[in-house]
Amino acid sequence: MTFLSSFRAAHPRSGPLLALGLVLVGSSSIQVSAALSSSLFATVGTLGVSGLRMAVAAVVLLALTRPSLRGRSPRAWRGVVLYGVAMAAMNVLFYAAVQRLPLGLAVTLEFLGPLTVAAAGVARRRELALPAGALVGVLLVAGPVGGVDALGVGFGLGAAVAFGAYTFLAGRVGDDTAGLDGLALSVAVGALALLPFSVPAVPRVAAGGWGVLVVSGLLGVALAFSLDFLAVRVSSTRVVGTLFAMDPVTGALVGAALLGDPLGVRAVAGILLVSAAGAATIWVAGRASAAAPADAPAPEVAPVPSA
Repeated sequence: MTFLSSFRAAHPRSGPLLALGLVLVGSSSIQVSAALSSSLFATVGTLGVSGLRMAVAAVVLLALTRPSLRGRSPRAWRGVVLYGVAMAAMNVLFYAAVQRLPLGLAVTLEFLGPLTVAAAGVARRRELALPAGALVGVLLVAGPVGGVDALGVGFGLGAAVAFGAYTFLAGRVGDDTAGLDGLALSVAVGALALLPFSVPAVPRVAAGGWGVLVVSGLLGVALAFSLDFLAVRVSSTRVVGTLFAMDPVTGALVGAALLGDPLGVRAVAGILLVSAAGAATIWVAGRASAAAPADAPAPEVAPVPSA
């Protein structure tokens, strides 16, 4: 039994609360990373920055975990590869959506992915109100949008599929591997998938830009993805899928604190609604975990039947 499994069994009510802390720190890391790397978008390109950040994170995680390539089942390797592809697709499709849509709409569309994973894992119909409430909160934070680009919406929905797969596969890879070695291999797969964007971008990075890329890769990918991965391990994909609504909320708060972006009444109401949905999710999950037998695993999303 791993440390995380032991912790979850010994402290069934604490797992969802710990997951909230992990998601909040990971989300904050992503927002700070985005603020740092945005200075490189004009010269390196959004996809180039995304690919190089992923490469930095892969090198760091592989060096720290030194995962073995032997002794893994075909199922475990499928999970690792699919998880990495989901990471890469999530980045590419989201940036493609942002280039054609208002940021708020792109964020809302992407959140439909983990929202679906969260909804698929509810035990009772009334619990659907929790992810639904989080979605309404995200819509309030995002604010009204103007004209909509059809291709941008398509990219946003594609990002949602990738984000949903990322959420679901975090649980699967976590079950099949020990520690963070599976995550490290998946990030390496994601970095390889983004090579067509990262390699051509290398000559466009100025000397001072490499420091920004390293810090951004450490915060926004290596740390954030590790915390997301651990959050699923101590709770479930259903809980974390709802808690991912904290991402746009954290973005709004970071923007207000660091960039001076104003927070209107609508955004404040959305933040309160997302916070309430997150708190209710933690309470429900903690109560369900405490009621389960001590040796039973935490509730998890059932595998999606193949076509």
